[in-house]
Amino acid sequence: MIFEHRPVLLGETVDSLRIKPDGIYVDGTLGGGGHASEVCRRLGEKGRLIGIDQDGEAIQAAAERLSPYGDRVTIVRSNYEQIAQVLGDLGIRKVDGIYLDLGVSSHQFDDAARGFSYREDAPLDMRMDQRQSQTAADIVNEYDESELYRIIRDYGEERFAKNIARQIVRQRQEKPVETTGELSEIIKSAIPMKMRATGGHPAKRTFQAIRIELNRELDVLNRSIDVMIELLNPDGRLSIITFHSLEDRIVKNRFRENENPCQCPPDFPVCMCGRVSKGKVITRRPIVPTEEEIEENKRCKSSKLRVFERS
Repeated sequence: MIFEHRPVLLGETVDSLRIKPDGIYVDGTLGGGGHASEVCRRLGEKGRLIGIDQDGEAIQAAAERLSPYGDRVTIVRSNYEQIAQVLGDLGIRKVDGIYLDLGVSSHQFDDAARGFSYREDAPLDMRMDQRQSQTAADIVNEYDESELYRIIRDYGEERFAKNIARQIVRQRQEKPVETTGELSEIIKSAIPMKMRATGGHPAKRTFQAIRIELNRELDVLNRSIDVMIELLNPDGRLSIITFHSLEDRIVKNRFRENENPCQCPPDFPVCMCGRVSKGKVITRRPIVPTEEEIEENKRCKSSKLRVFERS
């Protein structure tokens, strides 16, 4: 299957980085190379792009797409949480910009065999890195009811999380839940009929929750933002595209804390904690897609771009 992923907020993201022709930039979620190809187009002969992705299919597709840029591009199969090590191994101390396009690519959703979609029946997989041994099926069949309830409630923000967790445990006692179709039907049966008609597909939030848990998406994001800001040169920028409120909240809070890290009581006349600002938030409100972009690509509707600049 051809790897396809339509880059979201393409112009806005690349513009936000203020590309310097001789700068060094990191794409932490390379995917099919959509954003990366636009960054490379703006780089000069001395510029450099480091692309990181954990998906082997994405690596292959991006390598092909970016091949015209030759040795200006270095692609590494890893998770962006390892960005400091990746750059260290390449002998790079600081960079001029880093960007992330979070969530699942169109290719991962559309390739039924990857098990991300609740719309087609396939093995329950959902691994972004297929070298990983644990799959979504392991979570569904091995987590106890309280753990399932927690992740569906917290990561899926699903109001019927308790019912869904209970129904999964009940069904797997008869036989393991092995496919996306089976799980989707279990979820539907746990949600009252009158509630299924609103808020999109009834399995959407639970599938999101299991995927986030399996791939540690929120943990990785939360622990990586401070590291990425430290890796920026002065005036360098970190630009992050999120697709749901949980991701956006983390980015918003981490950016705010890096701008104003002081922990002193508000009535202190001067700062005593010694925490120094790392820079400033460029986007007081997130940048969102235009009506035209949403019309062309429905999946970008919930996307938000936030930008931080290093001092």
